[in-house]
Amino acid sequence: MKKFGKVLAFILVTVFVLAGCAGGAKESKKTETVKLGVVGANNEVWESVKEQLKKENINLEIVEFSDYTQPNAALSEKEIDLNSFQHQIFLDNYNLEHKTDLVSIGNTVSAPLGIYSDKLKDVKELKDGAEIAIPNDATNGGRALLLLQTAGLIKVDPAKKQTPTVNDITENKQKLKITELDASQTARALQDIDASVINSGMAVDAGLVPNKDAIFLEPVDETSKPYVNIIVAREADKDNAVYKKIVEAYQQDGTKKVIKETSKGASIPAWETFGKN
Repeated sequence: MKKFGKVLAFILVTVFVLAGCAGGAKESKKTETVKLGVVGANNEVWESVKEQLKKENINLEIVEFSDYTQPNAALSEKEIDLNSFQHQIFLDNYNLEHKTDLVSIGNTVSAPLGIYSDKLKDVKELKDGAEIAIPNDATNGGRALLLLQTAGLIKVDPAKKQTPTVNDITENKQKLKITELDASQTARALQDIDASVINSGMAVDAGLVPNKDAIFLEPVDETSKPYVNIIVAREADKDNAVYKKIVEAYQQDGTKKVIKETSKGASIPAWETFGKN
């Protein structure tokens, strides 16, 4: 009987241990859902990353927003977990204005800003008094003005650095009319104006090919670093292990191929040029 008791005890212990291991294994396979906010409908890159993340038991839920004003508010209010639509200057300005603590956790792409026109083939064809649309938010508007300066169309106050406004234009020999529009409207306005400065994502969504259709494209060099697109989280979540896996899944060779195909070569993998963070 003693012997039988020992055998029975051994069997029971073994069963409990195996059950515990099975439970732990089952729990380790639990899928975690992460909501990622984006702007626009051109999200093939993130869809490919989403497929990769399934191997890590991460369900990436892509939440689309129609303009740049919404994703940071949604992230701050914990309606989403991450977002990916903006560059560092835009984020810095948002944090300053709204007293939020959102932070970058990884670089995605460098997407050059472009000047587009339905009527012209070159910026040199712009006539005196021509109308040019630019985004109306502080950071993209400033970037657009700097692009017009690089194109030789205007000059702005250098003291304003990356965020000049139309009031900081110091030279406008052609008396160009600068019209400020919501970034989502800059592509739609092409039929009504002479030229428009359009963000790369908005241009692609509108069926434009930046490398082909832009009459002037922003150069990619060290001055482009502040405009690298980023993945953003709340400051309290900057070291979240799951979010880090999402960044790692994005910064892969497979993602590079999708970026090249979907952006028609206009977007550049920023983690190779400017680092992963």
